[in-house]
Amino acid sequence: MQFKHPELLYALFALLIPIIIHLFQLRKFKKEVFTNVAFLKKVTSQTRKSSQLKKWLILTARMLLLAALILAFAQPYTSKTNTFNTKKETVIYLDNSFSMQAKGEQGELFKRAIQDLIENIDESEKITLFTNNATYRNTSIDAIKNELLQLDFAPSQLSYDAVLLKCKNLFSPDSGILKQAIIISDFQIKETQFNPSLDSIININTVQLKPVSTNNLQIDSLFISNQTATNLELTVNIINQGNVIENVPVSLYSEGQLITKTSINIEETAVANFTLSRDQKIIGEIVIDDSNLPFDNSLFFNINKPNKAKVLSISESNEDFLKRVYTDGEFQLNSTILNELNYSQIENQNLIILNELESIPSSLKTALISYTNNGGFVLIIPSTNNSLQTYNDFLLSYNIQMSPINKTEKKVTTINYSHPLYSDVFNKRVTNFQYPKVSSYYPINSRNTTAPLQFEDGNPFLASTSNVFVFASALNSENSNFKNSPLIVPTLYNIGKQSLKTSNLYYTIGEENTFDIPVILQQDEILSLSFGEENIIPQQQYFNNKVSIITNEIPTIAGTYNVNNKTELIENVSYNYNRKESSLQYQDLSSINHINQSDSVAKLFDTLKSDSKINELWKWFVIFALVFLAIEMLILKYFK
Repeated sequence: MQFKHPELLYALFALLIPIIIHLFQLRKFKKEVFTNVAFLKKVTSQTRKSSQLKKWLILTARMLLLAALILAFAQPYTSKTNTFNTKKETVIYLDNSFSMQAKGEQGELFKRAIQDLIENIDESEKITLFTNNATYRNTSIDAIKNELLQLDFAPSQLSYDAVLLKCKNLFSPDSGILKQAIIISDFQIKETQFNPSLDSIININTVQLKPVSTNNLQIDSLFISNQTATNLELTVNIINQGNVIENVPVSLYSEGQLITKTSINIEETAVANFTLSRDQKIIGEIVIDDSNLPFDNSLFFNINKPNKAKVLSISESNEDFLKRVYTDGEFQLNSTILNELNYSQIENQNLIILNELESIPSSLKTALISYTNNGGFVLIIPSTNNSLQTYNDFLLSYNIQMSPINKTEKKVTTINYSHPLYSDVFNKRVTNFQYPKVSSYYPINSRNTTAPLQFEDGNPFLASTSNVFVFASALNSENSNFKNSPLIVPTLYNIGKQSLKTSNLYYTIGEENTFDIPVILQQDEILSLSFGEENIIPQQQYFNNKVSIITNEIPTIAGTYNVNNKTELIENVSYNYNRKESSLQYQDLSSINHINQSDSVAKLFDTLKSDSKINELWKWFVIFALVFLAIEMLILKYFK
């Protein structure tokens, strides 16, 4: 039992007053003369005994009466928590990730959670509510009801640590406030699990919503598996989490029109193949039918008219190996010797190759530095008899220096598989292959560079900055067999592809994506992305002959977007939601003992209201006071 006004309890000391009065006889007795002494002793004895009992009963009744009145004015109450005169703050996290599309016993988990919040929170109660992409601070459920009902799913989800940190930051710093953090989620298994530390200030409450079924059919990925001169073959990977399904229809649409359809039988994984004409413009969408999670039932992609990367080879050696790599289908290769170089062509190229030049003249050095500063790529293959000083004068701008030639045979033994040149080349790490070797090389000293390929002693065979690549040796047949190595094609090919990053079939929303648009813009012109009513301006960087576009948090809606220069459509780019939310596996929270757990929003709020309910007892003490008053009156009147 607790008291609203505990200071009034000091009045209980007033109970000493009737005790003192009853303990001391203040009344004076009058003498009377009796002739029968025996009779006098009998009367006196009986009177004193009955009078003494009556006094003690009256004393008890009065003390209980006063005590009841004092306690009534102190306003006693009972509660599971000390909530009287304690301010309360409630912060609610509502998970609106795509996994909350799953169906529970009362419908979609996310929509049911919103409805339960509206029904169980007092309309005037101040709360703070946030989702993965929105925050409503110090408001009421009545004020944000319409916004909650219109909430949509977010393509990215806050980590559990980020949710707990945001809850903490949204509370006021006042330590005298009762703080309730409510986390409503399905608690899907992620890289980091939900495991809050014990907090003496913030009460953590969880509502884990679970679907009735964890089965799910999803489109996982799409890629071009084969190409001919006239056709290309698309392969769609489909994943099934559940029982075997037969005759699953898989449809291919382009610009909303059904192009072709197939069906598959699927246990855990399956593929669907589609053959398309290479000349056919595709703004495509792959669609399957599954009622569990709608967001992964479609995958957008597009095939643009291929843009050829412009490659200029400035050679003083055989360049047939370049022609075999930079074929006409994807590249536009032009060759020249140094003496016939047209310097005005440099700024229009995507990649310039210095193929075993004996020296780099100062005019070429100046042009190349300006060219690389504007996003151009340079590949340097040194000559065995080069003017080292002219090379170093140029490379100094990129913190690369070449030492005098070392005529010791070396093997190239190390591949940096994480380097962008090889990130999608190897299915597994190669441990046994014919190592290419060189007869002589220039030791490369560099800062802020990476080494996609290394010699057996760990020194770079190929060094790179963001857009400059330098081989440590000449690649002619007399000095190296690298031309005959399987590494030559992916290395040179990917350097060429990096020089003009044409858009992929599709990108994933929430990841950092970069692609180049080969367009020349006028001053103050910018590119925009549009899809339906969506019109966004992405981060972009303008170079002489291209615009590099970088997207991360935007766009937020899956679809195929137009890349526009004002009203001119240049090409298309497609975005899809991350498939991490497709796995319907959930964390078991039962091992976390220091949080309040529930499986429904309604149950949690019933518990919180019960814990904070105040049972006032002052009325009972008033009744007790009246009862004791009545008892005293009865004693005075009827007790003889």
